[in-house]
Amino acid sequence: MAMAAGGPNSGAKVVSLRLQYYCVFAAVGVAVIVLSLTFLSPSAMGAVRQNLGTVVAVATNSSSGDGAVRVVGGGEAVAAVAAAKPEQEKEKRKQKKAEPPVVLFNFGDSNSDTGGVAAAGGIHIMPPEGRTYFRRPTGRLSDGRVIIDFICASLKTHELNPYLKAVGSDYSNGVNFAMAGSTVSHGVSPYSLNVQVDQFVYFKRRSLELIELGLKGPVNKEGFENALYMMDVGHNDVAGVMHTPSDQWDKKFRQIVGEIGDAIRILYDNGARKFWIHGTGALGCLPALVVQEKGGEHDAHGCLASHNRAAQAFNKKLSDLCDEVRLRLKDATVVYTDMFAIKYGFVANHTKYGIEWPLMVCCGNGGPPYNFMPGKFGCGDLCGPEEKVLSWDGVHFTDFGSGLAAKHAMSGEYSKPRVKLASLLNGGSKKPSSVS
Repeated sequence: MAMAAGGPNSGAKVVSLRLQYYCVFAAVGVAVIVLSLTFLSPSAMGAVRQNLGTVVAVATNSSSGDGAVRVVGGGEAVAAVAAAKPEQEKEKRKQKKAEPPVVLFNFGDSNSDTGGVAAAGGIHIMPPEGRTYFRRPTGRLSDGRVIIDFICASLKTHELNPYLKAVGSDYSNGVNFAMAGSTVSHGVSPYSLNVQVDQFVYFKRRSLELIELGLKGPVNKEGFENALYMMDVGHNDVAGVMHTPSDQWDKKFRQIVGEIGDAIRILYDNGARKFWIHGTGALGCLPALVVQEKGGEHDAHGCLASHNRAAQAFNKKLSDLCDEVRLRLKDATVVYTDMFAIKYGFVANHTKYGIEWPLMVCCGNGGPPYNFMPGKFGCGDLCGPEEKVLSWDGVHFTDFGSGLAAKHAMSGEYSKPRVKLASLLNGGSKKPSSVS
């Protein structure tokens, strides 16, 4: 669905939805090629470091009434109740103030990007992106929410704002550093994991400096200490490794997971104690890959077997890393969540969730079973907002799919140790009692 730029927005970058996705895919494709060359070269490429702008903290003002009570008729019972009400409200405010605020910091790629790449690139993404929940484009590569939005809602806090979103951001509940196209490997993408971690360190330093100056910082010392540090990254790295001989996968996955370990160590050294790490999803079940790799080996559910084997091999090493870090850092809680099992289960057991075509794209062309035609832009065949379709564009989930995945991930049933996400924010920096 191509739309032309014009009017007051003619100075901005206006890109049709599918064309924008192909631009992102092209960028990822270049990153994949560079990643493959990086792995094959004798020495690793240097990390790209960028100086970023100052974080702007947006303070919110609250107002209250004068607390006056008007008693009609002089009834003593009514007067007593009216007199007690201000005291009750005061006690409620006191209790609410005593509760530690929910603070999250997220590091990742397009699976958890809440508008970072759009803000960084000045991209004006057009409808139907954002149609089902926000009712407007938000920079998410989806028709609605991504998994982290559902996590925020479950924790009763607002959506996490992107680090580079300069206008209208509220960082009092943390920051989303995720950027579409990002990799773990240094220097392959401009916002690789190490750069995102650097951004966090900068954000923390500036926040505490503001507070020391007597100003209002977005997050205080206790907020950083009690925050939940989330990672959902590595998908693009695994895709890059798929372009290299399979006998080299083990070494390359060890290198990638090692860099995730370095990121966790830096965050720990900067006060992080609660980590929630997502494994990569079932890459072999992404419709865009299934359609373009028809010559590959497919499993019983139509997914690419080799891509899924690579994803599982990567996840095994990531899970092992979390075990190692958990044993080494005794005062930290490190939870690994198997997103592969969750997302593959949606395809393998699709009828259980009322899904008719598990490998179909919502915004695409050609109709079932895939509704995806490589090289053809736009939503020529757009599914209805109420239809149960997992994939929005062939790579990213719909609001429906993300909601399902978030529910399973937060339950703790797919986590090691088996702990519900919400429990990590209870009891300050202590380990949750439900950790087994």
